Amino acid sequence: MADVARLAGVSHQTVSRVINGAPAIRRETRERVLEAIRRLDYRPNTAARALVRGRSGMIGIIGTARTLFGPTSIHRSVEDAARAAGYFATSVSLSEVTVRALSDATEHLMRVGVEGVVMIAGNDEALEVVRMTRSGVPFVVVEGDVSRASVTVGVDQVLGARMATDHLLGLGHREIVHVAGPLNWAEARARRDGWRAAMTAAGLRPPEPVQGDWQAHSGYVAGLRICEMRGTTAVFVANDQMAIGVLRALHERGRRVPQDISVVGFDDVPEAAYLVPPLTTIQQDFDAVGRRAITAVTQAIDDTVPQPLPLVVPTLVVRESTAPLIGTGR
Repeated sequence: MADVARLAGVSHQTVSRVINGAPAIRRETRERVLEAIRRLDYRPNTAARALVRGRSGMIGIIGTARTLFGPTSIHRSVEDAARAAGYFATSVSLSEVTVRALSDATEHLMRVGVEGVVMIAGNDEALEVVRMTRSGVPFVVVEGDVSRASVTVGVDQVLGARMATDHLLGLGHREIVHVAGPLNWAEARARRDGWRAAMTAAGLRPPEPVQGDWQAHSGYVAGLRICEMRGTTAVFVANDQMAIGVLRALHERGRRVPQDISVVGFDDVPEAAYLVPPLTTIQQDFDAVGRRAITAVTQAIDDTVPQPLPLVVPTLVVRESTAPLIGTGR
């Protein structure tokens, strides 16, 4: 650290502050220190820093639903952001989401001495555990309901659903069905609410959603039901995995996409661009979510009042599964 300070022309305290992400450092000073770190190939000894500070230098991550694209992507981004901030990341992945399982995971992380916990779970059981936990370490909930946890980061799910629905409305569609995710998930409720809000704002009465469970098979079953609904010209599906099932069902029933019916998903999984047809969907910036989660938890660890972090704005990715409504016979 002394070598870095000499090369950058600053004190070793300034180097320490840059490494630890302290605010109120001039941009020019920070850039000089970072350039010196790169030139000298300096790597802070995280274990030594933890001993000096009297801290473990560890952040716990509780992950759920690791088979789903969104939670898996967020888990990776949180781990990457933790390492970039100079922390060890220790994870607990749960195969089922229950109050008991989440409580056990929290207790395990407390025993290994984590300084803070990032919980990647948007379902009601996870939020209940956060409210019940009295661990003395900061908790940040990712993709949770912003009205139900004190520190929450995530993507603006309502806005994403409105963007998807407005895209279909802009193409002339009026009979837009929604395939919903499981309603004990905050994201599923938010996406349903965004769809309803967009439909209502357009002066339309939204039909009853078709219920799914995030999995492709439930999307397939929903797609078969949609094929029996008269007048439906477009579908907004709460995630891409269910959208894949919807596409399969429509194909089997001879419904052409997008000529007969347009389909929009949510998540922008890597396969979305290679489906037949390529899927129009809502893209979430999971890397930004991970960075904001670590920013929030490290602020709390350093006894800084966490600054309110705005929800990440999603992006509409238009591909070939949507098209303008033509005529009235579709």
